[in-house]
Amino acid sequence: MRIDPVGFLISPRIAAAIISFPILTTLFDLIGILGGWVSGCLLLGVNSGAYFYRVVSATQMEDITGGLVKSLVFGILVVTICCFQGFFTHMRTDSYGARSVSLSTTSAVVISCVMILISDYVVTSFIL
Repeated sequence: MRIDPVGFLISPRIAAAIISFPILTTLFDLIGILGGWVSGCLLLGVNSGAYFYRVVSATQMEDITGGLVKSLVFGILVVTICCFQGFFTHMRTDSYGARSVSLSTTSAVVISCVMILISDYVVTSFIL
């Protein structure tokens, strides 16, 4: 009984990242705006109308689309790197078993962080 690992393990994760990363980005953008309202209006006494006027006037559509494009790129990168590291964990030559899993996890996190920094620079240069 042969199961295609790309079809059953990797493809659903990439599809989930394409769906969930932009949704999470939008959600946390809204949470950031509300957090700014709490600290500015409730704690510092800024007028709520003035705060939301400035938020709306300072936010452009290019900022929103750029953030969503970046979230798609980051999601695809993170899932691809993590799936690659997890898929080839059994082929590591430096260790085996649980130690191999922990080393693969650590390398997946480090490589993902570095690739996010590099891709952020590249995507920002294309967007601007």
